[in-house]
Amino acid sequence: MKNTRSSIASSEGRSGGRSSWKHSTGHLTLHGRGVAQLLIGLVFILPVYWVLVIATGHHGDAYAIPPVLVPAMQFGAIGFVLTHTNIVHYFLNSVFITTTTIVLVLVTGVLAGWGLAAYHYRGREALFMVVIGVMMLPQQALIVTQFNVMFHLGLLDTYAGLILPFGASSAAIFLFRQAFLQLPESFWDVARLEGANVFQYLWRVAVPTARPAVATVTLLTFIVSWSQFQWPLIMTSSKAVQPIELALSHYMASFSNNWRDLTSAAVIALVPVLVIFAFTQKYMVKAVVGEDRGVTE
Repeated sequence: MKNTRSSIASSEGRSGGRSSWKHSTGHLTLHGRGVAQLLIGLVFILPVYWVLVIATGHHGDAYAIPPVLVPAMQFGAIGFVLTHTNIVHYFLNSVFITTTTIVLVLVTGVLAGWGLAAYHYRGREALFMVVIGVMMLPQQALIVTQFNVMFHLGLLDTYAGLILPFGASSAAIFLFRQAFLQLPESFWDVARLEGANVFQYLWRVAVPTARPAVATVTLLTFIVSWSQFQWPLIMTSSKAVQPIELALSHYMASFSNNWRDLTSAAVIALVPVLVIFAFTQKYMVKAVVGEDRGVTE
């Protein structure tokens, strides 16, 4: 009897030891993930923070030893760039180009995504595979063809030439297709019985329930369009339609080694990206995993 009790006690001790070991291992794994996430975050945040430190610091802070790590919060250089350069003009150009591109991408993405999700026809899956294939093509592979098209249409050095080639996005079509596939078909059936056409259904039902996809497409399109450099450099010859990214390249020559003014211009160009990201980043994960569709089945 004593041997039986002792064996039971020893087995319980071993099982308790294994459970405590697993518990401690799980804590170590969580701490390791947290440290890794912190390090990755610092890699992306530090360059932005350093630009802010130089832009709001004193003259010569970029060369100071030991380096200056705390922003002085002096905005005189930013004010100088705003008042003594044409950066506001370039900024407004970027706002117009980016806003128009986002609207076009949303419209074409919604319509194409709906066509690939709601209707059943021969070749639908093949067409979807073509969309996926286009996503894999780098932009540089299409530059020559796009330039030839814009040249023969007479759209060089125009807003249209900077916008139209990016007015449709295969990534947007993919995201909206995936979002619309989650909608019950009964929604569309009820809408047709109520006399709604497809555009009314998309505007009132489908698009509002695809909020994460809308936010994700808006954010990705904004970042891509706002940061365009190579295409405007090729397409434009006058400063009248050039975006802010090209202005930064001009200022690199104008300001030379004046890093305070140059980083001030970079901060002005960066602020809209940070603001849009702050308002839309929470929807990106939801769009990927399919959460928050606004649908109750």
